Amino acid sequence: MIKAQRGTKDILPESILTWQKIEKTARELFQEANYKEIRTPIFEATELFCRGVGDSTDIVNKEMYTFSVGGQNKDESSITLRPENTAGVVRAFIEHGFSRQSAPVKFWYFGPMFRYERPQKGRQRQFHQIGVEMFGIENPSADAEVIALVSKFLSKMGIKDLVAEINSLGCIKCRDEYKARIKEVLKPYLDKLCDDCRVRYEKNPLRMLDCKNEGCAEIFEQDEIKKVILADFICEECREHYETVKKYLGTLGIKYKENKMLVRGLDYYNRTVFEIKSDALGSQSAVAGGGRYDGLVEMLGGEKTPAVGFALGVERLYELVAHMEEEKLDYFVVSNLQDKAMETVQYLRDQDKSCDFDFQNRKFGKQLEKAGKTAKAAVIIGEDELQGGYYTVKNLETGEQKKVQKTDL
Repeated sequence: MIKAQRGTKDILPESILTWQKIEKTARELFQEANYKEIRTPIFEATELFCRGVGDSTDIVNKEMYTFSVGGQNKDESSITLRPENTAGVVRAFIEHGFSRQSAPVKFWYFGPMFRYERPQKGRQRQFHQIGVEMFGIENPSADAEVIALVSKFLSKMGIKDLVAEINSLGCIKCRDEYKARIKEVLKPYLDKLCDDCRVRYEKNPLRMLDCKNEGCAEIFEQDEIKKVILADFICEECREHYETVKKYLGTLGIKYKENKMLVRGLDYYNRTVFEIKSDALGSQSAVAGGGRYDGLVEMLGGEKTPAVGFALGVERLYELVAHMEEEKLDYFVVSNLQDKAMETVQYLRDQDKSCDFDFQNRKFGKQLEKAGKTAKAAVIIGEDELQGGYYTVKNLETGEQKKVQKTDL
């Protein structure tokens, strides 16, 4: 028997209603906030993610599904199944000239992403994300809006045990100074760091703070190192931006706590970064995350454009929300007169009622048994109903039944 690939899951009928509720809630909320839906291809040029996500990240180094395409007589090219969607949305923003529109330009998206990693609860190799991206606004109000938006969305999904963790990574200038200080204090411990952190030490020292290796975590907890990590390194302009974000979050009633170790897993972030966490998920506690990426549009060939956004994993969210039960049909037609049953089903469906019948034409008792499991009411058509020109409608919850004309169904 051929089974689904490791790290992938079928979304079965008993789960799909909850998935549809998640998507419906996102669509309604984001459209109310003037975000337009965008759907980008599931594969892009590999270069897009190497440049955009960053070649020091685990995503680019270890987790991408990358393929070479083209034959011997064609130009060789490399494509990658999207591991995240911000880079693709930025590519679309540049390619279709959205920078010419008045700011802000707001998008939201929903779709599958792909990362080769060890499958675990709430984390798959093919997974789904919902996210928003806002372009053109440098003001801290944009940061506060996206944090408030994801918080409201999760609240609408019935999730209560949440906390927003925030940090500021500063601008390029102050962040480079911070990186140099981290490298300096960690240099004596370089041979004790994990292989990944030794690579990050050279490419992007900030990414070391996101390491989950226990040995590295112990090193970072040493007083002399922790003092540097927790230092207030950001410049005055970045500090003012960060303080204003916190002020706006307070104005909006968003609960948050600061986490100086929060750097997120992607290289393109600057200034505000955040994660929304839930204790219900255990060690993999992040439900959503995001931040500013003011340099990404320019890095990918567009004009300098401030931007901010977030993404959340639908599989993780699914584990937290109340699952919806499958709704019963409005009607099930019970009859051994197949042509009459089919005609009645079609009529009811034309009236926008959900309806079905027994294709196997079994005995009345079997049909009523199936009706009781799948529908709210049964429409019974027997010889008496046929001769009398009426239908018998039975409420399968109360047992009440009555004779009705076709126009009264």
